[in-house]
Amino acid sequence: MKIKLRNYFLIIMVTSINFITSAQTKPVNVFGLVYRDAITENVPGKVNIHPVTYKLNGIEIAANIYTPANYDKSKSYPAVVVAHPNGGIKEQVAGLYAQRLAESGYIAIAADASYQGASGGLPRNVDKPAFRIEDIRGMADFITQYKGVDASHLGLLGICGGGGYTLKAAQTDKRFKAVATLSMFNSGVVRRNGFMNSGLSTIQQRLKQASEARALEAAGGEVRYSSNTKMTDEEIAKLPFDLYREGYEYYGKTHAHPNSTFRYTMSSLLDLMAFDAATNMDLINQPLLMMAGSKADSFYMTDSAFNLATGTKEKELFLIPGATHIQTYYVPEYVSLAMNKLNEFFGKYL
Repeated sequence: MKIKLRNYFLIIMVTSINFITSAQTKPVNVFGLVYRDAITENVPGKVNIHPVTYKLNGIEIAANIYTPANYDKSKSYPAVVVAHPNGGIKEQVAGLYAQRLAESGYIAIAADASYQGASGGLPRNVDKPAFRIEDIRGMADFITQYKGVDASHLGLLGICGGGGYTLKAAQTDKRFKAVATLSMFNSGVVRRNGFMNSGLSTIQQRLKQASEARALEAAGGEVRYSSNTKMTDEEIAKLPFDLYREGYEYYGKTHAHPNSTFRYTMSSLLDLMAFDAATNMDLINQPLLMMAGSKADSFYMTDSAFNLATGTKEKELFLIPGATHIQTYYVPEYVSLAMNKLNEFFGKYL
């Protein structure tokens, strides 16, 4: 029994990390951006950022729109929707890639998921796949009505967990003419089985906890959260996976933002644990690009989904040499390699 409990708590520790604990300070960037070379002011003739809000199913969504240099509302531009990682927000890696896409001539939008970041919705940090997929569709709704956007040339980029939801959105939403993922993370499979299947023995126990959390919410009680564990640097260093060790550094230290937290309502597991982004991959008939670091321990998720994408004649798997999962978020040389491939891909199909 002691061994089983020890293994169980290790699984919870690995899959339940609150990366925000080390940094609650307000970002110094006027737009709240925490990535390298972020826009600090809107300068005429250069890439600009436009904070916006809009309603999606009664919830106010907070988004940033990036416009290319010399943006002219009377002209026509291709656009790209960018979906952020689990626990991430628009001011981190999603914003970095949106800005870089704008530098390449696209109008790009990055929005906080409903119930997360600066977007509305209660209780906070609900993380249900159906909502995240609807968030992507909502970004498409908004950006295709934006001045200067050519709705017939709309692309989609999803990063980490946003990559899994991107695959799901693209299966049915054919407004997206080209679909790309970076370091795709299949949230449902990991929440169910644990990272690299490390949680198979506790599936039923965790489902029971999620069911109890749902019942407590329905009765007007407290909202219980998963991934709300505080860990010391020593504990983080002992984690067995690069993704979580490096994720702590990224989300908790180097690119921390007070709106970013990996916690989610425990009741969300009722939906997450029945979700698999890689089902129905044959429905994707759009051009598909899936990118991952060659050293990413999360690559198995990209590889599985890519092999199941039998419905498109145009698909490519691109490995970024030497990169781990988190390093594709910010390391300049890896970001440049990813952007070069994205410019080639979107340039061809948008």
